[in-house]
Amino acid sequence: MTAIFDTLMPLPRRLGRAALDLLFPPLCMMCRKQVGEPGALCAECWKNVSFIDGPSCASCGLPFEFDVGAQTRCATCLAHPPAFDRARSVMRYDEFSKGPILALKRSDRHDVVPAFARWLERAGRDLITDADVIVPVPLHPLRLWMRRFNQSALLAQALARRAGKSYAPLALQRTRATPSQGEMPSAKARRRNVRGAFRADRAQAVKDRKVLLIDDVLTTGATVDACARALKRAGAAKVTVLTLARVARPL
Repeated sequence: MTAIFDTLMPLPRRLGRAALDLLFPPLCMMCRKQVGEPGALCAECWKNVSFIDGPSCASCGLPFEFDVGAQTRCATCLAHPPAFDRARSVMRYDEFSKGPILALKRSDRHDVVPAFARWLERAGRDLITDADVIVPVPLHPLRLWMRRFNQSALLAQALARRAGKSYAPLALQRTRATPSQGEMPSAKARRRNVRGAFRADRAQAVKDRKVLLIDDVLTTGATVDACARALKRAGAAKVTVLTLARVARPL
């Protein structure tokens, strides 16, 4: 497929890309070995990515070990039905996938965004097709100022551009500077931590529209659930969630 794309690419662009590849050889986004094209994985790393493509919870997308029916929901979703309508993720969050995700989040590795956007597009094709607008999970203004960028917004913007969808980066605001969810000892503590932390003041961006919410990692779903509640209070007709990775066992 890459060879076909290269053949169709205008000659000046092909020459420019060849020159760049010569000066700056494309590297595997995971292990940094040389690969054939930017944003690709080497064969060894590709085998190590745990993509989620089997049976899963009909609501939150938690992978199941066995196929127990397309409409089956996990125990957590049965006990605490989420405000979002459906969630899906590209891959499991494990020791292998953690590296490039944290590199984007903490080390300014923005070069991985185009590849991650392609993965999101493949994994969430049906969610994207159904969506009217794509919205990122926001950071609190103080944290955004300290980090200088919102990794979820970078992913959402790249995905919206690829899919030709409306992008509303300011549809949601984080109104309370909560402690990191990673510091919370349980799912219950995570839900309590983000309760009321989000607001959707720009109702015109989401009212009567089907919203696709983008985040980097889904752990218990507490953050995206709080976001979905705020979006639905603002009049969103439907809220689905697409994340790059998710923890594959409930906490």
